Amino acid sequence: MKRVILKAVILSLTMGVAFPMLAQEQSYNDTIKLSLDQCITIALSENPSIKVADMEIKRMDYSKKEVIGQLLPSISFAGQYSRTVEKQTMYLNMGALGGATGGGSTAGGEAGENSKASSKSSASGIKMGLDNSYSLGFSATLPLIAPQLWKSLNLSDTQILQSVETARKSRLNLINQVKAAYYGLLLANDSYRVIQDNYENAKFTHEIYVKKHELGAASEYDVLRTSVAVKNIEPELLQAEIAIKQAKLHMSILMGMDAAIPFEPTITLAAYEQTMYEDVLSINKSIDQNTDLKMLDIQTQTLNDALDIQQMAWFPTVAFTANYNWTSMSDGNMFKNFRWSPYSTVGLSLSLPIFQGGQRYYKIKQAKIQVDEMKFQRENLERSINMQVDLAIDNINKNVKQIASSAENVKQADKAHDIIEKSFKIGAASYLDLRDSELALTRSRLAYYQSIYNYLVANNDLELLLGNADIERYTTTE
Repeated sequence: MKRVILKAVILSLTMGVAFPMLAQEQSYNDTIKLSLDQCITIALSENPSIKVADMEIKRMDYSKKEVIGQLLPSISFAGQYSRTVEKQTMYLNMGALGGATGGGSTAGGEAGENSKASSKSSASGIKMGLDNSYSLGFSATLPLIAPQLWKSLNLSDTQILQSVETARKSRLNLINQVKAAYYGLLLANDSYRVIQDNYENAKFTHEIYVKKHELGAASEYDVLRTSVAVKNIEPELLQAEIAIKQAKLHMSILMGMDAAIPFEPTITLAAYEQTMYEDVLSINKSIDQNTDLKMLDIQTQTLNDALDIQQMAWFPTVAFTANYNWTSMSDGNMFKNFRWSPYSTVGLSLSLPIFQGGQRYYKIKQAKIQVDEMKFQRENLERSINMQVDLAIDNINKNVKQIASSAENVKQADKAHDIIEKSFKIGAASYLDLRDSELALTRSRLAYYQSIYNYLVANNDLELLLGNADIERYTTTE
């Protein structure tokens, strides 16, 4: 909370805006003067949605590094122990071996005895294997030819670009919201001042009639009539105060500031009239920076990368493999009689896809159709955006004309009010004439400020549509 206050102070000092007190003496009782650029800078630094968008970029960068990791060697260690519960029994057929011995009587006798022993052993079987079996070792795999993995890197780059563009879109939307809220606050402030002036005039007139009534120069009806006029303005004044509070609360939420921190804008709506014509003449109609178009282009690139990955599924993959292991087998106690014997292997692994029921073929067909669909969608979106730009510019031009007309109307209403006010003072005009001139002046001023606000909002919406807001100018170094 205090960090946000200090940041606002630093921003104001660097931009040449004076503060009532130094940063270390700043408290909630001091009103901070913030320009539109300062409000946008604070919002881009403190708004949670911007922080989430930036974190998403980091997440996609880690995702790319994960894909790169698949191209590096994969090394693992494994260990295994097994205990033989029942050893395998093997039976031998020694008939053929005994028949082939031949020989004399002595040799024949010995061969016969051996044949009988072998027959007896074959009948009962021979137990094979040892009680304990151990295996420990390392294995490594390195992909040498992996077309799909290589193409996945391009897909990861495109996904990072998509996250970057999403973050840019979030910033543009936030800038648009802050500007709209700031203009709304300016309108609320100017409207409040106009209503406050009208209220003060009505109150002053009422006080005059009260004094005249006390002197017997005015009737009680005149006093009541002026009192009712004052009471009728009070609800409008209250609504204007509520509008200011709501606008400030909205601004505080967008900037991530505590709502208890008081602040005021450094400009009024009338100041924008000075640069209005220059801004209209310098409007750039290029839609190259439109976020929707850029996102659609990135999505098209994503589909193209996905299509390449599907096509790479037809290519063979080759991987290098290596193993280094130790084995040991023993009888009896599992913790004794170890006899470790190392062995190692190296080799190449080849995988060549031949037939998978046409799955890859139809996946490629689907991907190509999606790419073609994106082309038609882009054409339609481009036409729609161009139409919106033309309508927005036409709306801006109409608002400029409305501002000029409203400004002239204010001058005429102000002049008429001065004439009626002087006439009223010398008794040449009635109170109704004075009140009508005050109401006409109030309405013309409100219409003037409303027309400037409409112009600023229309220009702000066009800037969001074109996506050409200068984000870098609002970036501060932490």
